[in-house]
Amino acid sequence: MSYQTLDLVKEGNIATLYLNRVDSLNAMDVQMLRDLSECLSEISTSNITLLFITGRGRAFSAGGDLKSMLSSPSEDGFKEVMDNIKNIIVTLYTMPAITVSLINGPAAGLGLSFALACDSVLAERKSKIAMNFINIGLVPDGGGHFFLKKRLGEHLAKQVIWKGESMDSDKALEMGLIDEIYRGDTEEQIELMKRKLGARPIKAMIASKILFSSQEKQELIQTLEFETISQLEMRRTEDHREGVAAFLEKRAPQFTGK
Repeated sequence: MSYQTLDLVKEGNIATLYLNRVDSLNAMDVQMLRDLSECLSEISTSNITLLFITGRGRAFSAGGDLKSMLSSPSEDGFKEVMDNIKNIIVTLYTMPAITVSLINGPAAGLGLSFALACDSVLAERKSKIAMNFINIGLVPDGGGHFFLKKRLGEHLAKQVIWKGESMDSDKALEMGLIDEIYRGDTEEQIELMKRKLGARPIKAMIASKILFSSQEKQELIQTLEFETISQLEMRRTEDHREGVAAFLEKRAPQFTGK
């Protein structure tokens, strides 16, 4: 099956999924979220046991496509977006396959939550990583609270969320936000990982993954539901309107706490 915003390449029981909105730094618009929901559901019921995820061009994903989201601001449109995000993240986190995200360039906001939903997270040396929802007066979605807490602990997760700062791959590795830094070409790294993981007892690895994810699935779902409620509330605030205006006008926001 083909998708408007994704490239899916299969080789036996191995698949590589490329986010492909190159002109928008692979920002996730409504169509990409629809494509991801459908594509990951397809993969999760197939014979794929190893899935690599990366971005075409010079970015993994700049996050949610703000301009696209603003073009359909209704609550029905918002519900479709959040329902697709929930399905994407839960499917990716629980699918019976080992998943590896390779961050090649910027990974921000929803794009970072998506990367963190994978079993292993690698980043190219020059990558820039940010959980930057706060800069437009929003809270993380895509399970961002869940994955940051798991990797960093609650206290440090709050600092990362509240500061919304961009960090380099060295800082992300030091914090434990990513698992490994790679140098050079992403395609070469994927081939290396295919050989390394292909020599492992992949079914046993998947069995351990399912054991863990089955224990944590309900907490993830609950987090995604709370994020949806909070995001809807934040969309109605003056700070969010100011954050969006500042983003579009390419200036620093002036928040008032309202």
